[in-house]
Amino acid sequence: MPADSAPFAYEGLDRTIHEKARLGILTSLVSQPDGLAFNDLIRLCGLTQGNLSRHLSVLEEAGLVAIEKGYEAKRPRTDIHLTRLGRQRFLDYLGVLERVVRDAQSQSPSVAQDRPPDNPRRRPRPA
Repeated sequence: MPADSAPFAYEGLDRTIHEKARLGILTSLVSQPDGLAFNDLIRLCGLTQGNLSRHLSVLEEAGLVAIEKGYEAKRPRTDIHLTRLGRQRFLDYLGVLERVVRDAQSQSPSVAQDRPPDNPRRRPRPA
């Protein structure tokens, strides 16, 4: 089906990225060229260790992130980096999201029209 006949299909909304936790992970990493530590991603994304591990596995399998395990002062450390492919796919995804927002804004009435009019006879209740 040509894109012109289904303008709201948004084929570029990548399911791997679109999941809420993975979107948060990639958003955290996109501005960090040196990557982030596993524990930093837990804090930034509000995920448990197990949940973050599972989502990182999906992103790694897709080639979007690289996971490096090592040691810092004899303590294990896991760092996560956005790959070149991951950065490009994420930026492409953001472009599609921007289009979704523009389309939604152009297709819907203004926010002021969505609200019921204020009733001047109605007085607010005291707190």
